[in-house]
Amino acid sequence: MAKYKDSVCRLCRREGAKLFLKGTRCYTPKCAITRREYAPGQHGQGRVKLSDYGIQLREKQKVKRIYGVLERQFRRYFETANKSKGVTGEILLQQLERRLDNVILRSGIANSTADARQVVAHGHVKVNGRRVDIASFQVKVGDSIKIDAKEGISKHIKANLELTKDRGTPKWLSVDTNGMEIKIIKLPARDDIGFPVQEQLIVELYSK
Repeated sequence: MAKYKDSVCRLCRREGAKLFLKGTRCYTPKCAITRREYAPGQHGQGRVKLSDYGIQLREKQKVKRIYGVLERQFRRYFETANKSKGVTGEILLQQLERRLDNVILRSGIANSTADARQVVAHGHVKVNGRRVDIASFQVKVGDSIKIDAKEGISKHIKANLELTKDRGTPKWLSVDTNGMEIKIIKLPARDDIGFPVQEQLIVELYSK
């Protein structure tokens, strides 16, 4: 599977916004975009006026990077949302929020998307009693997600829970930090998206 291997801080600088890809570091003065609030590269400090297409493209790139999804998979999410009943943009975001790695991140058990993906890929997660190691697995209402609390991973997760305790938990999740269990109590609503996203721009881009 294709994987982005360059510095993720460059992605935040390119989008001109904090995407919180480095976890706790993004909340400190060490954050790259705090120190250099301009795009990377030799022309990064130049002023560029974006066209309508450019604005739509940047919005799509931002959302892809927030959730750690590459183009082909993101396009499939859009096509599914476009065929579904309801508002396409909101359904697209709902699908992204329901990814298993994102649920692990939003619960505070992981400190970043990369950390959440590693927890899942290493087989530490069970959904309804069955081990799941696919980061893109779509959770649904009523699902129970349990972390296999082996000694090493347990210490790591407890450290993450301490680091993320002030970030809050989305209303669609119920998290038992002692039992390391997450329950999906409802589908994520548009208001549960914790990032400034203009999903309609993505719909307009793919509708051209």
